[in-house]
Formats: sequence, C-alpha cells, structure tokens
Amino acid sequence: MKTLQPITLSRHRDWRWRRYSDYRFAEADALAPLVAQELTKAAMSLPIALVAQERRYSPVAVQALQPGRNLFVGLDGRWLGGYVPAAYRGYPFALATTQDDQQVLCVDEGSGLVLENAEPGEGEPFFDAYEQPAEPLRKVLEFLQQVNTNRAHTAAVCQQLAELELIQPWPLKVQTGEAERPVEGLFRVDEAALNALPADGFEVVRQAGALPLIYCQLLSMQHIGLLGRLAEAHQKSQERVKLDASAMFGEQETLSFDWGI
Repeated sequence: MKTLQPITLSRHRDWRWRRYSDYRFAEADALAPLVAQELTKAAMSLPIALVAQERRYSPVAVQALQPGRNLFVGLDGRWLGGYVPAAYRGYPFALATTQDDQQVLCVDEGSGLVLENAEPGEGEPFFDAYEQPAEPLRKVLEFLQQVNTNRAHTAAVCQQLAELELIQPWPLKVQTGEAERPVEGLFRVDEAALNALPADGFEVVRQAGALPLIYCQLLSMQHIGLLGRLAEAHQKSQERVKLDASAMFGEQETLSFDWGI
C-alpha cells in the first residue's frame, strides 16, 4: 500500500532513500499511464490503448487483460518488456498537486526504499549539507516535472481526437476457462474514421500534433498477442516454482508454517 508523504526538510533532513532494484511495486498494474513524449519508444514493445476518465481520454500501456496483475513483471521482479513506462521510473517518488494548484514532491514511505535510520553511506540523501535538495533528488524532480508537463499536451491531443470522433471502443476478449469474456474500458483510434477525414479535418489533426499518437497507438496494437505469450510464460514459471517446492518439502498437499503457538 502506497503511503505518499510530502518531502520536507523538517521530516527528511537526515533520511536517505534507495533506488528500486526490481519492479515488484508494479506487479499488480494491468495498465500504466503514458504521455505523448514516450509513445514512439513504448509502441515498439508494448500494446497501447486509450482509456476514458471523466469523459477525457488518455493513453496507457496494456500490461494484462485482467485486473490485478502485470504480465511484464517476472516472478523475480525483472521487467520483461523492451520499454519501461515513465510512470515507473521515478519510483518511489511522485508529484502531487495541492489545493492551491502547487506541485509537491512526495515519496512513498511504505516502499521499503526510504531509510529513516540509514547506515553511513547507505542510499541517497534527501538533502545536502546546505539543507537543499540533494542532486539525485533534484534529478528525480526534474524528470517528474517533465513527465507532468507533457501530460497536459497529451490530454489536449486526446481531446482533439475525441472532438473529431476518432476514438472507438477496442473489442478485446480474454479466455476464462472454456469461455471468452469481453474486456471493457479500452479504446483505440478509429482508423476508418481517420482515413475518411476531409483534407481540412486531417490538417486539424496534424496541427494539433496528434499524428504521432495516432500512428503509435495503431502500430502498437500488433503487440496485443504478446500478452497471451507472457501469460503462458508466467504460468510455466509458477508451475516450476511449485515443482521446486514439492521437491524441497515433499509431496504434502498443504505446506503449513503454523507451529501451534
């Protein structure tokens, strides 16, 4: 569970933090938010869709077709894809917006990466000897601010596509047992509607800077089949773990650590 806490000199003066070493913190994310600036790289290895929130669309990386899991995170925490969404690369930090519309840098104190009583030289400092944000923290803040700035541009582009009615539901299905269940809530660019735009309508799309998002989303759809292969690989990995456990502990049906205390 995330416990975001604003970073302050009074609280974090002598605290330190570690960089993440695996992606288990993202293992339950079926979707990851994306911004326009990263779509050209994301489209090379991740399926990209659009989702609607409060009548506004935004691009996401589709990391599973069922909630509660991320197929791009291996059992050992490794990232299995070719591109890591920017939404993960600032962890355990995040930007929050205050009631007076100010941005505040926060840290997830429940991440296991925040050290209140660190050993000398362990991790990175929050603040330097001059009680200013230390350089590693400043770099994280700059990265998150860049992503946040691009998010506004991304929203404007998606709004333009919606106004031109270039977004449609993406009909996907997931196999559950012997039945197929439709996946709801994902959208894609309507390629037929795009091709039917008059010249002046296409010029509006171009002027809005929407063409890269359109082409990246359409191109990335070829990767949707990768999710099935990743799910199969996860299943095989889990079966190997079970077999290893059986070999270690015997053929018990239930492995119990209840010592009766």
